[in-house]
Amino acid sequence: MESIRELYRIGVGPSSSHTMGPRKAAERFLAANPGAQRFRVTLYESLAATGKGHLTDWAVNDVLGSERTEVIWKPDEKLPMHPNGMRFEALGADDAVIASWTVYSVGGGAIREEGQTAGLTAGVYDLPDITSIMEMCADKGIDYWEYVARCEGPEIWDFLREVWGVMTAAIARGLKTQGVLPGSLGLRRQAWSYYRKTKHSGPDLQQTGKVTAYALAVAEENAAGGVIVTAPTCGASGIVPAVLHYLKEIHDDLDDDDILKALATAALFGNVIKHNGSISGAEVGCQGEVGSACAMAAAAAAQLMGGSVRQIEYAAEMGLEHHLGLTCDPVDGLVQIPCIERNACASTRALSRAQMAILSDGFHRITFDEVVAVMKQTGHDLPSLYRETSTGGLAKAYGDRALKK
Repeated sequence: MESIRELYRIGVGPSSSHTMGPRKAAERFLAANPGAQRFRVTLYESLAATGKGHLTDWAVNDVLGSERTEVIWKPDEKLPMHPNGMRFEALGADDAVIASWTVYSVGGGAIREEGQTAGLTAGVYDLPDITSIMEMCADKGIDYWEYVARCEGPEIWDFLREVWGVMTAAIARGLKTQGVLPGSLGLRRQAWSYYRKTKHSGPDLQQTGKVTAYALAVAEENAAGGVIVTAPTCGASGIVPAVLHYLKEIHDDLDDDDILKALATAALFGNVIKHNGSISGAEVGCQGEVGSACAMAAAAAAQLMGGSVRQIEYAAEMGLEHHLGLTCDPVDGLVQIPCIERNACASTRALSRAQMAILSDGFHRITFDEVVAVMKQTGHDLPSLYRETSTGGLAKAYGDRALKK
């Protein structure tokens, strides 16, 4: 598996697969073809279907230059490796193609060339799944975060400290900012209102209210193109920071080092999903984004609650298991409905799954790795209209209503 640096990526929203990935690909193609007169970029399947709402063309043009770049949309055409396919072409003075490159945005801001079966970074983890990692941890008497530190080296803590800083800054901005999010839906920001109402409410609403507000804050920042951390994607970026921020706030004995260790554990579980399954909504639906983030947050929360390696695995297993089959159906191609509310719902679920795991003895029938395999197969079995194309589900319901007006 790759470094968790490839999972936690600091960047701007609204989409890691449709914005960050294409931007990264455009930067690489420009660097390889600095003498090109013009560029032609063809987007396929999911990238073309929801790319305008996800600002894919803006991300590409911002790098290559809109005045010399033609973007072609082909939502009904597929490339063989992944639904988020792109073909970059560099053109000479006579419009002849002097270079061509086919590349895929495979989720979380990562890109992969045609025929490539792994990421662009060499693997740093010697164990491929949670079962083998958990057995090793139990045998050596170490925790998941210690395994991360052994594989990544001590410098990983400085990286995670930067990640946590960006996460908390996104929460702070999101809680203060009011107004309407950009795009066609006219959706108002809600984090500020939820937070204010919670502060003036009784004790029964504090956990749900605060966790919801924190998740909405980050998800709304992402939808507005703010700086966030993929955890594991932009569309699910509010879940891990919301849960960790809440736990740190209510437990006086937790410090930043505890949070960094929890981030390491969360990333390990996310890395296993990315390695053995997928975190791409276009490939497996929202179960790969929000479901993965819920698993990561549940694992981190269970660790902060003092859970054993088996209880932490159980929390993560439940976090993913109960999102199986979740579709990716963004309304009008924007990372807003249902994406923003899903961050809040999954955050509260992650906390409840961690609490349930802590109350248990940690033993259960279905393993985390089995759920990852089922999630991958379920995603592949989903019709493409439920995988980030905005042609089915809630997107279709909203579109049909708009046509009747």
